[in-house]
Order: sequence, then structure tokens, then C-alpha cells
Amino acid sequence: MQFDLDVMTTLVAAIVVLLVGRALIARVGFLQRYSIPEPVVGGLVAAGLVTALRFGADVQVSFDLALQAPLMLAFFATVGLGADVRTLLKGGRKLLLFWALLAGMLVLQNAAGLAAAWAMDLHPLVGLLTGSITLMGGHGTGAAYAGTFVDVDNLQGAMELAMACATFGLVLGGLLGGPVTQRLIRRHGLTGSAGAGATGQAHAGPGPAPASEVSRLSPQAFIEALLLVAFCVVVGSWLSVAMQNDVITLPAFVWTLFTGVLVRNGLTLSGLRQVDDDTVSLIGGVSLSLFLSMALISLRLWELVSLALPILSILAIQTVIAAFYITFLTYRVMGADYDAAVISAGHCGLALGATPTAIANMQAITNRYGPSPTAFLIIPIVGAFLIDITNALFLQGFLTLPMFGF
Repeated sequence: MQFDLDVMTTLVAAIVVLLVGRALIARVGFLQRYSIPEPVVGGLVAAGLVTALRFGADVQVSFDLALQAPLMLAFFATVGLGADVRTLLKGGRKLLLFWALLAGMLVLQNAAGLAAAWAMDLHPLVGLLTGSITLMGGHGTGAAYAGTFVDVDNLQGAMELAMACATFGLVLGGLLGGPVTQRLIRRHGLTGSAGAGATGQAHAGPGPAPASEVSRLSPQAFIEALLLVAFCVVVGSWLSVAMQNDVITLPAFVWTLFTGVLVRNGLTLSGLRQVDDDTVSLIGGVSLSLFLSMALISLRLWELVSLALPILSILAIQTVIAAFYITFLTYRVMGADYDAAVISAGHCGLALGATPTAIANMQAITNRYGPSPTAFLIIPIVGAFLIDITNALFLQGFLTLPMFGF
């Protein structure tokens, strides 16, 4: 039996998936502890149900994913629209150092992924999917590149692989941060300011603002922000077609992200308009959640079974590399002090998971040992948009290698 869901029914299913994911997270401590996103939880449940129906009842369900690509582009447009140059300048020298460390980790992750894929006789694109695409890029970047690899390179199971790696990365990033940082603190006798937790300074950087500082959403603000997002999507899509060449081809979402950066800073520096960060963030959050829900409910989990052992092996290698890199390089380069230890906790979250995982790691440390305003300034800035921009540029460099035939 075959069920073909149209666009609106697919949208309804995606929203239901989000609500199911939220309900499960509220009831399962493990999911809360490691900041597993709602669409990932609900989407994996839905994908499991679709798989069970396929093999248990001979019922096949297909979805109309016409909205998936526009939602993905809208999310990356909001990432670009959130990149304020003035905020970057606040981080100073330490932010630049951490950005350089991040770039080094990107190269190392992809080199390790490619080497492991070659050793296991896997497609080299699998090496990139088990590298910075999913580990630093998360589910959004993973799904974006997986879709490209399926369409352009016919890499079957790419989406399933990307979602699995990104989900494992979230868990591993949360598991790694505490042990690595507490070992650094104990080994070097580090202490923070006595008697203070992270609560007071968690918003010293550009992270989520306190409820009292969040502007009220209005129809006018929403429409203006939606116009900016739609403009970035249209221009980014046009540029991706216009700038195609035989040397390097950037995906549409990268052009959309860069367009957002230019629009944001052009409006801000010229004084023409102040971008409403809260409304842009809202649109980005909704777009990403719906995009991931649609990506996950259409997963073909049965195509991932044969890759389970190799992928787990590669992820184990990536975890060991991250632990050594952060312990022996990030901590020392960032100053070998308490702030550097807290930044190391955040780096564990960013290197394998996502910004929420990084923030959760740092809050767990600072709640116990004392505040670190520097860490809470640097990590959200890097996690908010620098990761996506840097990752996109480095990945395009890797994709020009002869092994990919581009």
C-alpha cells in the first residue's frame, strides 16, 4: 500500500513531529541533558515508524518536500543576518585565536574523515560527512550538504548518514566537555571567582538575551524580517546559478549566507535600518526546525544499516582527536588559565555538537567552579555564525581535491 502526502500534509506532519519531539524531551532526562533538538527526537521517531510500516505492514509513505529547500535557505539567510561585524570586534585577540583554532580543527576533522573512509574503502564524501560537515556544522549543514551529495553525486543514504553523525555528535560533545575540562582544572589547580555561578554572566556575550531584554514580536517587525530573509534567499539562489564555473561551485545556501552578512552589515553600518535580531532569530529557528523535521521524517533508515560499524569507528576516532586537540592545543593557546579551561569545555561542544551543547558544557563548569565572562563572549559569537562561514569555505577547498572529481 502506498500513501503519497502532498505539500500541506507534509507540513502538518513536520509540525506534529516537532510537538512529539518537545513532549519526549520534556519527559526524558537524557534528551534534556545533551540538548538533543526537538526535530531530531521527533523526526527519528517518525522515521522509525515509517520504516516499521514499510517492513512490518508493507505500507510505504512518501512526502512532498517542496518546502524543504526554501526552509533551509531561509535558515542560512538568518545566520548571515545575525553576523554583526561590531559584535565580532568585541571578542578581540582571543576571538581571533579561537577562530584560528577552529579552522585547524576543521582541517583535522576532514583529513581524519577522509583517511578513515579511504582505509575502510568508503566513498570520500562519506569522510566529509563524518567530518566537519556534521560535527561542526550540525544537523542543518549536514542536511544541506547531504542533499547536494544525493542530487549531484547520487550518494545514496547521505541524508541518513548526516543525521546519524550529527545526532551522535551532539551526545559525544556533551559527554566529552565535562571530563576534559575537569581534568584540566584539577591538573592545573585552576579556580574561578568564588561563590558565583554562570547565571549572571551567561549573557555577557551575544547569546540568548534575558526575557526582560527581548523585544515584543509585532506583525510589522515580522514582515520586515521576513522581507530581509526572502531577499537573501532570492539573491543567494540567483548568485549560485550566475556564479557557477568549472573551478569552484558554491551551494546556494552558502551564497544565501554571504548575502545575509552583506545585507546585515550594509544596513547597520550605513544607519539605514537596524536588523531586529530577535525576530530574525525566530524565523531562523522555525525554518531550521521545520527543515530538519522534513529531512528526518523522509529518512531511509534501512540504507544506513550497512554503514553502522564503519561510521561508529570514524566517530570514535573524531572524538579522540577532539579530546587531544582541545586538551593540548586549545587550552594552551587560549591562555592556560581558568577562562581557557571553560573555553575548552565550549570547544568540545562546538567541535562535536552544536552551540547549545557548548553553552551547556560551560554552564555546568561555571556553576561549579565560578564564572567566565570571556568564554561566554567568545563561544556564542563563534557558534552563532563563524562556524558556518568558515566551514563552508574550508569544505569548498576540500571538494576541489582530485579525489572528488570536481
